[in-house]
Amino acid sequence: MRVGWGVDAHRFAPEGFVRLGGVIVDETRGVMATSDGDVAAHALTDAVLGAAALGDLGEFYPSSDPRWIDEDSMVILRDALARAAAAGFRPTSVDVTVVAQSIRIAPHRDTIRTAFAAALGIPLTACSVKATTTDSLGFIGRDEGIAALAVVVMDEESR
Repeated sequence: MRVGWGVDAHRFAPEGFVRLGGVIVDETRGVMATSDGDVAAHALTDAVLGAAALGDLGEFYPSSDPRWIDEDSMVILRDALARAAAAGFRPTSVDVTVVAQSIRIAPHRDTIRTAFAAALGIPLTACSVKATTTDSLGFIGRDEGIAALAVVVMDEESR
């Protein structure tokens, strides 16, 4: 068994949308990022890569590479999962926490969980998505951005 942990944060942008787990959760503003800025998918991708000891998001999907401009972060997550599988690891459970001041996760939680569970090939009961605020502290509390943390448990596949 391996455990991986990931974190990601982005500033809000005046236009666009906020996507979490591939689900649009806010259409009144965007996220400043190279890809679609899905902090939940980015944190989970980093956790997957970390659990498999493969490196991090920036190694495989650098913001300096134009091919990742506006890329769907769920595509990036699935690519990281394929890399982990090639290294002999498969996810068994995941827990993601979104940190945001004004974006509400509850109305989207089941859809996000379903998207992550499908991408990871795990049961919905093994996928947790939750949220918190910073009680108005820092850049998140000032509603200037959003962050996410993720932990994934992966088992080594028998070879």
